[in-house]
Amino acid sequence: MEPPLGVTLALILMVTSSAQSCTCVTNKWTVCDQDESGNCTCRLVGSDHTVDCSTLTSKCLLMKAEMTALKLSYRPQVKLLDGGIYNPDCEDGGIFKARQCDEAGACWCVNTAGIRRTGKGDKNLICNELIRTNWVDIELKHKETSHYFEALDVAEALTHLFENRYKLQPKYITAVKYDSPFIQIHLKQNNWKQCEVDIVDVAYYLEKDVEGDSVFHSDSTLRVSVNGKDLDIENIRIYYVDEKPPVFSMKQLLVDVSAVVAAVILPAGFVIILVIILCQRGKYRKIKMEKMSETEGQVLRLF
Repeated sequence: MEPPLGVTLALILMVTSSAQSCTCVTNKWTVCDQDESGNCTCRLVGSDHTVDCSTLTSKCLLMKAEMTALKLSYRPQVKLLDGGIYNPDCEDGGIFKARQCDEAGACWCVNTAGIRRTGKGDKNLICNELIRTNWVDIELKHKETSHYFEALDVAEALTHLFENRYKLQPKYITAVKYDSPFIQIHLKQNNWKQCEVDIVDVAYYLEKDVEGDSVFHSDSTLRVSVNGKDLDIENIRIYYVDEKPPVFSMKQLLVDVSAVVAAVILPAGFVIILVIILCQRGKYRKIKMEKMSETEGQVLRLF
């Protein structure tokens, strides 16, 4: 019988010295050692990459650590693409490499969220630059409750959550809209600095929290409190907007992509978003079109 993944992870993170007492608060996928002076150094599971535990770890490094844990659990490796977990190639600084390839030799270009934005090619495929995801839309749904929440109070509580738990500066939260039980959060980061938390990493940490698989080491339970009353989040959906449009041919859309959102900017300043979700046999299951009065968005990718 296969060991549960949680047990496997615990075995991975065990250290040989019983004297170890340091942990990485912001990343459970680490192994930490304390020297004689009491200094704690934490490294990513399965690598020598040192982790800064005072802030969030990049999405690329987290995905790589998760895949390492899956390999060590002796489970069959499931290949998940188009927004799912895969074993990525990361730059030394932790961001995704512009070109990603699988074990079969297929390669594609990604954005800073690690999501494929081109058709697949072979190892001769050239990805000239890593396109930045500068706009993230998050849709949340909370469980039914007898409490009534004011929209301003919900916005204040979530802004506090993002600033304190996810280390995101409030200036990057452009809007929080509430219509019970749904919450929309708009994050925008046009002038990102490397010393700041990336909104892509914030979205990934939040997603893991909502799914009950928190990346945080000890404070793993997501708690949203509005005026002392709990707001229990049960569902999350994330949309990513890139600075530049994706590069897909119609043939690739019909054959290769399971869920793509293409945005077209019209002269009037409106954006028509075509959402195409395909069945396994390549037939349309659902087509949805909606308008947005946002002129800066170039591509919206459904996660």
